[in-house]
Amino acid sequence: MRYVIYGAGAIGGSLGAKLFASGCEVVLIARGPHLAAIQERGLTLRTPDGEASHPIPAAGHPSEIDWQDGDIVLLTVKSQDTAGAIEDLRAAAGNVPVVCAQNGVSNESAALRIFPRVYGMVVVMPSTHLEPGLVLMHSGVPGGMLDLGRYPAGIDAMAETVAEDITAAGFVCRADPDIMRLKYAKLLNNLANSVQALCGLEAAAGDIVRGVRNEALACYAAAGIAYATPEEFSERMRGVVARQIDGEERSGGSTWQSLMRGAGGLETDYLNGEIALLGALHGIPTPYNRMLQQTAAEAVRQGRRAGSYSVEDLLARAASA
Repeated sequence: MRYVIYGAGAIGGSLGAKLFASGCEVVLIARGPHLAAIQERGLTLRTPDGEASHPIPAAGHPSEIDWQDGDIVLLTVKSQDTAGAIEDLRAAAGNVPVVCAQNGVSNESAALRIFPRVYGMVVVMPSTHLEPGLVLMHSGVPGGMLDLGRYPAGIDAMAETVAEDITAAGFVCRADPDIMRLKYAKLLNNLANSVQALCGLEAAAGDIVRGVRNEALACYAAAGIAYATPEEFSERMRGVVARQIDGEERSGGSTWQSLMRGAGGLETDYLNGEIALLGALHGIPTPYNRMLQQTAAEAVRQGRRAGSYSVEDLLARAASA
């Protein structure tokens, strides 16, 4: 089995480097200066235990890969890039299994519209990508929790094989027949990503975080959505601990990193926007989530850096939403 990792950023780069180091065949799909750096000197993975550069083959587009029987795609692009990625995959690879190793809960259904074999993967991995050719993984062993299952439900031999390979690479990875329960639980945690990005790492934004979570729970109840309890989710993450690298703690999460890199888009529409959508469909007011979705879009449009908004500003916007 060859792993084609589509999106070699913080998550895809960390996962690709660890799989490659464990002896798996890996190809990365990256872009821009990051791709150039990987092709020139390999992908460098820095962890609390040291640094290593890995000569992993890398391409800029699925059409540049010589696709083989037995290839499986680990889709690690941000959710706003999923639609384009799966269309490019279909054109280049045809019928290929796709594992959605992404935040949010809408990627799997989008992929299943195109591909018959789709898997959901929960991603809990403290990683950072801000510099071309370099990924930081702020954890030792296990490096993160990456449980997966067939979408919409079930497990099969491929899911079990992937779980074995990723476990051997140094992660917690189990095949779960009801993976979306875990992904909906992870979504509850991701709703605060935009708060951190907009207000900064040290902002006291407890009222906003509680607001977005309470709206989400009301939407889940109205829609009849099952999700793992906080206790169950914590148990799945047992042993995954963020650690310092070279005396430095991890900075911000994925949304914060995107805003700091000036990535040109955020996945907020698929996090807070998912709750806003559920609220609209089921008659649940979601002023906090809708406000964060709209403010994140404004930050991208205006080219703002992370931490450009005050908590008071966001609370006022939510009150008037």
